[in-house]
Amino acid sequence: MLLAAVFGAVIGLSVGMLGAGGSILAVPALVYGVGQPLSTAIPTALVVVAASSIGGLSSRARLRAVQWPVALVFGAAGLPGTFAGTALGREFPQRWLLLAFAALMVVVAVRMFTGNDEHTGACRMPDGGIDHRRCLPRSAAAGAGVGVLTGLFGVGGGFVVVPALSMLLGLAAPQAVATSLVVVLINASSGLFAHLGTAGGLDVGVLIAFAGTAMLVSVAAGRFAARLPAIAVRRAFACVVLAVALGVGISSALGLSTVG
Repeated sequence: MLLAAVFGAVIGLSVGMLGAGGSILAVPALVYGVGQPLSTAIPTALVVVAASSIGGLSSRARLRAVQWPVALVFGAAGLPGTFAGTALGREFPQRWLLLAFAALMVVVAVRMFTGNDEHTGACRMPDGGIDHRRCLPRSAAAGAGVGVLTGLFGVGGGFVVVPALSMLLGLAAPQAVATSLVVVLINASSGLFAHLGTAGGLDVGVLIAFAGTAMLVSVAAGRFAARLPAIAVRRAFACVVLAVALGVGISSALGLSTVG
């Protein structure tokens, strides 16, 4: 319970500050920190990320920054992808999925190190506004891909959504973070529904401690996010993601060699 609360605080901090990254840490935390099997960790992580997304959206400033047409199209396009990713994940052993998950974490960490805060996407108009009509096809395509990741690994996809909204569509940082929280909430909810039939018995105590702490911390983090340098926060989080990825990758690789 105590470990779950500590990990929940880290996830809430990530989602509240960055609008992303909660589930990329929640799954390994539940598997290696709490000791849950992957079949239980994935739906538990989805509940935690959904709760922390709601917390991150609690401020009025965040709600005003949400680009609702983009968020709804992005999220809706991911719904079939979550079921496809869930079905695909059933075909692979847990250790192979964790190894692939570690590789994905490395990609995320590198992207967070090298990313910038320029907003020149094709949907951005000269006056700084967003042309939603031009955004919707791109939003649908990106949303479908994120949906597959949600179903396969139990991730909300915020680490993909934020760069897509910022670099491909041209949303400014506050808009991208706020909009991503809505998308992550939709993805996590649909992913949880897709996993309900295959999830093992959820540990209610761990779930409440993890999700409750994540939501509370994300509320506080969302209020202070604008006061901290975005690049420094993003790179610090990238270091954490990379360290966790190395641990997950080494553990999974050793497990595969032992089985072999």
